[in-house]
Amino acid sequence: MCWAARSSWMLSGATAACVAALYVPCVQRTVPGGDSGELITAACELGVAHPPGYPIFTLLAWLSVRLLPSLSPAHSVNLMSSLLGALASGALCLTVCRLDGPVPGAALAGGMFAVSRLAWQWSVVAEVFTLNNLFVGLLFFSTASFHCAENGTQRRKIAHLGAFCCGLGLCNQHTLVIYVAIVIPWVLLRLYWEKELSLRSVASLAVCFGAGFLPYVYMPVSSYVNAARWSWGDQTTVSGLLTHLLRSEYGTFSLAKSSSSVNMTFMLQSQLKHCVADLSLPVLVLAVNGLLLSINDKKRGTVSLLVTVMLLVYSLFFAWRANLDIGRPLLLGVVERFWLQSNAAVCVLAGLGLNRTCSILERKLGSGAFWKITGWLLTITLLVHSVHNNHKESNLSANTVVERFGLELLASVPKNAIILTRGDLPGNTLRYLHYCKDVRPDVRLVDQEMMTYSWYVAKLGHHLHGVHFPGRYWDPVHPEEKNTFSLDHFLLHNPHRDVVACIGLPDEDQSWMQSYSRWPLGVCDYLVPVQREFHPEDWAKKTHNIYNWSEPHNSFSPSSWERVANEEMWQARMKTAFFLFDLAERMMGEAKARLFELSYTLYKDIVETYSHYPPNWDKNLALACERLLRLGHRGYSPDSLLTCSVRHFRLYLEKEPTDPQASAIRTAITHLSKELKRLHHSPRERT
Repeated sequence: MCWAARSSWMLSGATAACVAALYVPCVQRTVPGGDSGELITAACELGVAHPPGYPIFTLLAWLSVRLLPSLSPAHSVNLMSSLLGALASGALCLTVCRLDGPVPGAALAGGMFAVSRLAWQWSVVAEVFTLNNLFVGLLFFSTASFHCAENGTQRRKIAHLGAFCCGLGLCNQHTLVIYVAIVIPWVLLRLYWEKELSLRSVASLAVCFGAGFLPYVYMPVSSYVNAARWSWGDQTTVSGLLTHLLRSEYGTFSLAKSSSSVNMTFMLQSQLKHCVADLSLPVLVLAVNGLLLSINDKKRGTVSLLVTVMLLVYSLFFAWRANLDIGRPLLLGVVERFWLQSNAAVCVLAGLGLNRTCSILERKLGSGAFWKITGWLLTITLLVHSVHNNHKESNLSANTVVERFGLELLASVPKNAIILTRGDLPGNTLRYLHYCKDVRPDVRLVDQEMMTYSWYVAKLGHHLHGVHFPGRYWDPVHPEEKNTFSLDHFLLHNPHRDVVACIGLPDEDQSWMQSYSRWPLGVCDYLVPVQREFHPEDWAKKTHNIYNWSEPHNSFSPSSWERVANEEMWQARMKTAFFLFDLAERMMGEAKARLFELSYTLYKDIVETYSHYPPNWDKNLALACERLLRLGHRGYSPDSLLTCSVRHFRLYLEKEPTDPQASAIRTAITHLSKELKRLHHSPRERT
């Protein structure tokens, strides 16, 4: 190995080591939000994760849990993810080194990608994106190595290794197919030009490519054994396997199971805006330079052009198929993770751009050492600036919000209860705590959305001891078809267990409403037969301070799952008061007045307890005051009730001026203010 090659590997290794040293202390120790809980749960018992399955990630995560038994499963897998992220940065650095040698642009490519906010945040939690980043880096490195190969033997060796890596990468994330679809024709065309393409070579490349898909064998094996208490889908048939691989239950070639779409231009503009904010404007300028200054260079031009084509085609395709409303912060957080793949291409181009700029300046102005030192100083400056900006937000070592959210929910439900989960936050978090950490082994977790799929009951029903599923069937010919499910029938078949729904119930199924009521139990709802008597005072006492939650309101990024968990916990504090208020609206006589009074008392207590709280608390308290006034104020001072109502209506409008009911609220304020003024001038009141 020549000096340049050794130096390139040393620089890439040093880059990866520095990134790992930066990542590891920032790794989250507990379960993150989103898909992480489900991915870790699948790894704990070797189940199958959501489509398309992610077998490589699952097996690596399982190995991490076994190799680090002293850590929690979440901490182990999060740590593995950070090391994969560090390797990805090393692969990007090595790509530029292969074209230009151990130069500052190589460190810029690997380092800048690693310390960008998006890459950093998703490298310290358990997610499949860091592994995809690694495969992207390996694809870029294979492309550069193939292009720079000195003879046919090297080209064939690199082509076969690259084909294997392409297949392996597609076992993790299907978005890599865009890059693969561009590289494969180029490789075959290059072999054809070099007169090295034959039927035998194509067949051997196809075999290597197919060998990369071997990890998918894990999925039917896991599904057949069916030992995992949580696993997605049934892959024991060809139809079931294809359903999972093609993401039919989400929508093939779509990001989510949704009929909505986003304007492509708006999506591309958002991606560009993100790129400028995340990677910085100088990096984008260098990336453009990397393309323009390398285009006529025989060694670098082809690779630069290929990377640019990958970037453009991927960005256009993703903008077309990303059918999520990125106007909502949480969904923007879901979408922007897929921009990591294009960010990697930008960083490689930026690294080439820095090298070419320094080379041209050296050739035209002389002083070679000066420009090389300037390149290193610019690289270090950009990296230090990015680390300074992103470290605080990306350091999740003390973040326990999502896990504490799940623990509080599990602690609040009755013994031996059936918990009907809905959505990623409660579903994935509770699954991890229950199956991986054995928290509340007495309860049973049933996924409301998954229960509509016929495979769910057939595959997982026998793991849910004591839970009875009505109308269970499974059609192996059409495993993707949904099962006929009625919540009312499910409740009727499980009369001896308490049933709690977290979070909410599907709007399309209201069959349960004639036979059951839902009582607020913090974030969740307690489903009880309608004939069971409800005691408002007792229930208010039971649910008062149901959770030990101390996170300040509105204290997390709007695009984070921590924000969702925190908001749910804050809103849980007023759910009983809201329930009583809503129940009072449907009552008559003394019962109506008693419920309004209790609702007012609860609202007033929580509003006076906290200085910062959700805006809707002001609105709800103001309404409770107004209702109590209508019913003769129940011993409370009319002056205090009017003052309270006006004050909190005004506070609400200050916080939520765009509320659709703003006009009606202003009218109410005017009316109540007149009543308060009249009351103050009333002789009876003065005496």
